[in-house]
Amino acid sequence: MRRLRSLSETECYVRLYGGWDSTVTLVKIEPRRPRYEPAVSGEDLRREFEARIEARTEELIAELDAAEAAAEAA
Repeated sequence: MRRLRSLSETECYVRLYGGWDSTVTLVKIEPRRPRYEPAVSGEDLRREFEARIEARTEELIAELDAAEAAAEAA
């Protein structure tokens, strides 16, 4: 179905609920303003987290290799 125009919130309510109740009021809420500008972006956090995980993985692999070498030598 193709619409010729967008429906308002009032029109949508009437279509969904079949009428308008006098106890229902529409309230327009203004969007929140950010309290502060973050120092780092989400993408920067993700990249740093991946780097830390990779570093831990490399450390664990090195420890396992050292433990295997010690076990073979014994």
